[in-house]
Amino acid sequence: MSASPPPTKILQQQRGVRTTSGHPAHTSSPDADAEPALDVDILRQRARCGLTDALDQVSGPKTLVIDPGLAGPLGLVTEVSLLKHHGVDKMFWLEPGPFTSSTPAIIYLSRPSIRHMKLIATQIAAHLSSTCSSASTNHTYTLLLAPRSTSLCERVLEEEGVRGQVDMLEYPLEFIPLEEDVLSLELEGVAREVFLEGDTTPIFYAAKALTTLQKAYGLFPRIVGKGDAAAKLASLLHRMRLESLADDPTDAALTTPSSTIDSLIIVDRTVDLVTPLCTQLTYEGLIDEFFGIRNSHVNLPPSLSTSSSQPTTSLGSTSTSTSPPSTSASATPAQNQNQQQKKKKHLLRASHDPLFADLRDLNFSQVGAHLNRTAKRINEDYEGRHQAKTVQQIREFVGKLGGLQSEHQALRLHTGLSEEILSKTRTDEFNVVLEIQQNLLAGYEPSAQVAAIETLVQQEVPLHTVLRLLCLASLTGGGIKPKVLENLKREILQTYGFHHLPLVLALPRLALLHRSPLPASVPSFPFPALRKALRLIVDDVDERAPNDISYVYSGYAPLSVRLVQCVAQKAGVLSSSSSSASSGGAGARLGAHPIVGWKGFEDAVKGWGGETVDERPSGEEGKDAEARRDRLPGQKGTVTVVMFVGGVTFTEISALRLMSRQTRGRKFVVATTNIIAGDSFLNELVPPLPESAGKK
Repeated sequence: MSASPPPTKILQQQRGVRTTSGHPAHTSSPDADAEPALDVDILRQRARCGLTDALDQVSGPKTLVIDPGLAGPLGLVTEVSLLKHHGVDKMFWLEPGPFTSSTPAIIYLSRPSIRHMKLIATQIAAHLSSTCSSASTNHTYTLLLAPRSTSLCERVLEEEGVRGQVDMLEYPLEFIPLEEDVLSLELEGVAREVFLEGDTTPIFYAAKALTTLQKAYGLFPRIVGKGDAAAKLASLLHRMRLESLADDPTDAALTTPSSTIDSLIIVDRTVDLVTPLCTQLTYEGLIDEFFGIRNSHVNLPPSLSTSSSQPTTSLGSTSTSTSPPSTSASATPAQNQNQQQKKKKHLLRASHDPLFADLRDLNFSQVGAHLNRTAKRINEDYEGRHQAKTVQQIREFVGKLGGLQSEHQALRLHTGLSEEILSKTRTDEFNVVLEIQQNLLAGYEPSAQVAAIETLVQQEVPLHTVLRLLCLASLTGGGIKPKVLENLKREILQTYGFHHLPLVLALPRLALLHRSPLPASVPSFPFPALRKALRLIVDDVDERAPNDISYVYSGYAPLSVRLVQCVAQKAGVLSSSSSSASSGGAGARLGAHPIVGWKGFEDAVKGWGGETVDERPSGEEGKDAEARRDRLPGQKGTVTVVMFVGGVTFTEISALRLMSRQTRGRKFVVATTNIIAGDSFLNELVPPLPESAGKK
């Protein structure tokens, strides 16, 4: 038995586009705000309806036991009040240990993993045993799996002897809107599953989510991609479309090219492993580097969090002692309260914080000046109270007071965050690491950089910092000399502990770390040639008024985003966009050109990085159809969806936002399996270490 899908009318009634508020700090022309973006609220509403429909299938009061890994994603699409409205009486984390329930219905909400299935089976068996011995009211058990149920999960429950007591439902949790231009599946461990274990389940989930997007907006007129995972995703999309058409041949959404979306560009993360290893230099990127952003929330010290920040109404927020679930099956309230006093979660989202919307994509060197201008403006607005003489003027000022107080609160938060980041970026360690990184990217004295990395090991800088630089040296230089590499591995294990051996062994399997010359079994990665052909290093970077995507790394243009430019903004690859624009001054913007695949860059993308994709889904034939597919964006513009398989960094998102601001008639929407940074990407490569494992 599976949960009925959310009403399709939600998708049908809300097809189309809406205008967005744009980006005040970077808008370069009056009509920039009028350009369209996808109405991502359709996807948020679909996720809410899917959950409430599944809950409504279980009658009466319910106890909800939630996989902690789902709490953050769920908190972005629903609230505790909505769950209570649909019969949820109590909530617990899914953790080892017994729990009691006063409601007859118990619902487990979990990802479809073997580990969770065994834990759930153990709890149900123990619960059944305790209820039988106490002759209490019988309970019903429902397992709600997101995003789908699998035969493997069913088999585990059968082996554990509880399948007959459990009703299994599906909750199709797909793309979650993190921002108006960012959609994420919020999956965990994607790099390990797809690239190391060969498990294509995350690619299947991505195909399902993209198919849902097509049902809402129409068929992708063109699918372009790079990498083996991109080819698998494109193939799955084609197969799912044919299967849907077999069930309903009249489905116009899967036969008619979208008038809103002009193309889908798929980027396999293994095509560009250099970018996630680099230290992000945008404001949002550095917050992720130093504090960690998960499900749009960041853990902040109490000194930085404000007393009246966002109210705690979502599952993903744990900023107060009343946040749900109130307790877990194994933790005491005192332990939970102690954890909450250490750090508080804050929601970082542009729709909730206009100042963050202005700051997030800036190179960090420009954040201080922007905060200073904002502080002066707020102060001037406060001083306006002295000019309020009449009752009408006083009323107008009082009406603005609430907004000023919110702005002042946001200014205090981001000023504190910036000071914390600044204290870290001013250290000798950070600057040495950044210098090594920039030298490796530019190909300057690779042997000297490897020697500098060895010095960092001796100084015991954080392990992930060392490994990121070491992998960067291997990728950009075609490997590291065998003797030097073996000595470095030995020093790393002796310095940081042998429990890190699984991570060190995983790096060569993903071609992140290899000896030079590369073994024949390792695919070549011609970074020096790509650096020249795609202009990955830009010497003259304007970080204040950026005209090239390289500003996000202070001179390095992310390879993944350059590949997107090869398809959707070809002039940006050849030269800075401002110099390519016609003589319209600093505010001139490039007109969007038709999506014609890799044309002009065939040689640059050939012979490395796996398969190259350029498809036009069948369904229309003839020259008229071809003309429609290769059309110039109309007056209202179009949207290009960029799908990252294996994760995307905040700096890559910032670079794509710059492309949106530069291009007249085209917006870029990022879709991804998950959000990553250098440390989290490396952590994904191995299963989580036991809590008892030592850390250094």
